[in-house]
Amino acid sequence: MFVGREEQLEQLKALWRKPVASLVTCRGRRRIGKSTLIEEFARRNRVRFIKLEGVEPQPGVNNQTQLNAFAQQLAEQTGCEETKLENWFKAFARLAKVLNPREKTVVLIDEISWMGKYDVTFPGQLKYAWDNRFSKNPKLIMVLCGSVSSWIDKKILKSKGFVGRPSLNLLVPELSMRECAAFWRRGGCMASTTDIIDVLSVVGGVPKYLENIDPGLSADENVKRLCFTPGALLVGEFDEIFNDVLDAQLGLKKRILVALGDGKKSPTEIADELKLENNGHLSGYLNELETAGFIAKDTGLNPCTGKMSNVVRYRISDNYTRFYLKFIEPNRELIRKGTFTFASLAQLPGWESMLGLQFESLIYNNLREIIHRIGLDHALILSAAPYLQNPTARTAGCQIDLLIQTRRMQYAIEIKRRDSIGEWVVSEVEEKLSNFNTSRSVSVVPVLVYDGNLSKRVQADGYFGWIVSANELLGR
Repeated sequence: MFVGREEQLEQLKALWRKPVASLVTCRGRRRIGKSTLIEEFARRNRVRFIKLEGVEPQPGVNNQTQLNAFAQQLAEQTGCEETKLENWFKAFARLAKVLNPREKTVVLIDEISWMGKYDVTFPGQLKYAWDNRFSKNPKLIMVLCGSVSSWIDKKILKSKGFVGRPSLNLLVPELSMRECAAFWRRGGCMASTTDIIDVLSVVGGVPKYLENIDPGLSADENVKRLCFTPGALLVGEFDEIFNDVLDAQLGLKKRILVALGDGKKSPTEIADELKLENNGHLSGYLNELETAGFIAKDTGLNPCTGKMSNVVRYRISDNYTRFYLKFIEPNRELIRKGTFTFASLAQLPGWESMLGLQFESLIYNNLREIIHRIGLDHALILSAAPYLQNPTARTAGCQIDLLIQTRRMQYAIEIKRRDSIGEWVVSEVEEKLSNFNTSRSVSVVPVLVYDGNLSKRVQADGYFGWIVSANELLGR
């Protein structure tokens, strides 16, 4: 089931209009559908497609293993010779020979970090092959893809040898909430908004996980089946993706994720909690977790000065990661034995408090839809990020879930998920904004994004400039 990705497909399609070959890097979280996207692009354009995939690192795998796999896959898909390859220079030369400069071809080199893991000359050999062989082919789009985004970042995007060569750096995000809803429409099922948001609070917009949803089951039943039964898909998933996309200091990086489990923190707060020094090493670990898709860095313009804020905070951006750390890992032994049972998700300790964080993550990951819903499609947006105003001797602190800033307007967005949302939400936001310091030259518009039963009085009050429901975000 292929859903969404129209923007990425259009970006790739535009490359055919170039008179020369195109080199594309494709990054994103594991299971996000990077390879599937490239395959779908080739299928829709009815062009030749060659996929060469690295072998997963494990004991016994070495550079020759990778070369042998390359030769075998190339022979199977093109009919060329399968003789032993001695090095990557000869491997890329063999690939170049099977390409027809008069036939549109997409070559996907998948899990490239695995492929190049055992030979330090791999990036240099690839650069030479691109410059002297592949770039000469006007009908070629070559895509370098992998889950270890930091490898592509270091070896390709930030490498002096590849400067100016990639035509497109494609980042594959989670599916939007509207796109996710399509997985519940299979077979004509009509799941409730609550059930859909509950499941998305566990799996996010990750296609691989959504494909395993049974639209005929409730959220409780789906989560039990995927997360809390022996051998279930999402029980051991975290270890696999975490170990695959990060190379070193896995224990420390996991501790950082645990520290972020209850909400956003600054590097200083993370360092204090973990008793670490707030130095370049910590910055490097945070950057690797961010590049791998586990966390996001929130920073934006200071609404008073219009300059970049010096307040930086990190948060878990992947809903499955937080759910795993909070509910699956502590109970893995019971799950393995088949003795972890509950009647409903609401019985899980801390479920209600976690729902708010998970719903916020969904909204942050659907920022473009929020911008559309509040009429800012054509506005010049200067900044869009959560905002924290620390208290001082003269002013009180306040926290705005999402602050979108344009030249003359600031949209203070309150994100709420409750069974019942009454007039108290207006009082809450009024108090926040009474403490909010901003320039007098701009107008501040309160916005409510919510899931739950919203009081009709709140809707009729007129306090919020815009009110956006989860139903709208799901396209209902």
